[in-house]
Amino acid sequence: MKMKPWKSAGIWTCLVLMIMTAPGGAFAAQAEENGSRQNLSSAKTGVQAPFKIKVVDAETGRGIPLVELKTTNNILYYTDSAGVIAFSEPGLMDQSVFFHLSSHGYDIPADMFGNRGQAVQIMPGGMITIEMNRVNIAERLYRITGQGIYRDSMLLGLGAPIQEPLINGLVMGQDSVQTITYNNKLYWFWGDTDRPAYPLGNFRVTGATSQLPQAGGLDPDAGVNLDYFTKPDGFVKSLVPQLPDGAGIAWVFGLMTAKDSAGHERLLAGYSTHNPGLNAFGILAFNDNMKEFEQAVQFPSIDDWRHPGGQATYYEENGKGYWLFTEHRMPNLRVPASYDAIIDYTQYESFTALTPGTAYNGAQTSLERNANGQLVWGWKKNTPPLKQDQEKELIGLGVIQASDLKYYQLKDADTGEEVQISSSSVEWNAYRQRYVMIGQQVQGTSVLGEIWYAEAPAPQGPWTTAKKIVTHDNYTFYNVAQHKNFNKSGGRVIYFEGTYTNTFTNHVATPRYNYNQIMYKLDLANPKLGLTPVQ
Repeated sequence: MKMKPWKSAGIWTCLVLMIMTAPGGAFAAQAEENGSRQNLSSAKTGVQAPFKIKVVDAETGRGIPLVELKTTNNILYYTDSAGVIAFSEPGLMDQSVFFHLSSHGYDIPADMFGNRGQAVQIMPGGMITIEMNRVNIAERLYRITGQGIYRDSMLLGLGAPIQEPLINGLVMGQDSVQTITYNNKLYWFWGDTDRPAYPLGNFRVTGATSQLPQAGGLDPDAGVNLDYFTKPDGFVKSLVPQLPDGAGIAWVFGLMTAKDSAGHERLLAGYSTHNPGLNAFGILAFNDNMKEFEQAVQFPSIDDWRHPGGQATYYEENGKGYWLFTEHRMPNLRVPASYDAIIDYTQYESFTALTPGTAYNGAQTSLERNANGQLVWGWKKNTPPLKQDQEKELIGLGVIQASDLKYYQLKDADTGEEVQISSSSVEWNAYRQRYVMIGQQVQGTSVLGEIWYAEAPAPQGPWTTAKKIVTHDNYTFYNVAQHKNFNKSGGRVIYFEGTYTNTFTNHVATPRYNYNQIMYKLDLANPKLGLTPVQ
């Protein structure tokens, strides 16, 4: 039977009056129930001590930076440079949580459904250590630049080995490192640098110094204490003032030292300016008083191959010192190690098999041969370098014959497949008694993320065999640089770094790590390298 509206309203009015006048009544019971629910909710959602998850290298026991941990609802965490995360997710404390684990060059066994990870019983203030197997031959050590290098370690109260573990020089990201020993310190320079306050940062070179390990600096296994050149607001200083060409962007490469006409040692660098296209090449000299670069010379043409770039290394040949550069991907450019020669572009030489005074011209390329018909490779002026891809093409055309000596045709030690190099860093290694190359591959399993190790009897080569030591999954790791000042055990252990970035990929940027420098360590006695004993 349908109740009339007025009767319904009357009944509800009586009920409300009864409840309100009842001694103690339902209000007290409801208030008690609501209060206990509220207390329970507060207990579950209040601030709790984080749970520590540490991910370590199963071989060394050292924490692994840059490990991604993903929950079943796709919340992402990344280990800091100590290999830890501070987990404090409301709603996921005091229960079992499954984490998918992944990291470039590291692996964890899959379960029967193909999931690679582990279920963890989360308890406030608790901890767990998870092991991953290293696929890389080189070992990832830590991030050198950017914000939050030891973020999670500090949240957990663990401390950090470096002086500025959270942010240094207000640097959020930095591109492509150059280092050199100068004035008994290690000088560091980078390209474009990001800041917290705005998407655009410093585009005219950033710099810092650090103490050498043997002179009070940190053990390279622990980290690097960078002392940035900064402005009064705390952000890094632009180290290249406006140059006569007027371009807005400036980069430096190929760091060198040489004595000027007064006998003073100077820090020199090749530079390029961009607006945003390439505008000029030249040489800069560091002003020790102003703590910035000043122009020494602008070279006449941006189309000339004679300009220092890439990574530089000093070496001697027949008692004469040279600076060697990887500007053209391989170590095939050099200049005498004197101030006057460095600023004179006509003094630069290339390592090439071209006939002196000629240039590469496909099937019509002119190669220098001796009276016996043998190819003449050598350091030549006024003749461009013969590059790796050009050498390959001439082999295919039959211009370079099967019996000819080849300098740049690197082959994978395991498969025999070719390894094309995009950038490289070459240094003499006392342990191996050879020149050692750390090279970045182009168009490998990732476009620019695979790093290779190779050896040669001379800095220019011949480079014949390479071994992959670092891999990335659809991520870029470019402009690698060796740190010869960090070598240990007579060169048996070497260190190198590169820029980790999603540039040239479709990968989502890794928080904090993207567009920053990451340090690696390589033990040359590792049997996985497959190196023959030194003769």
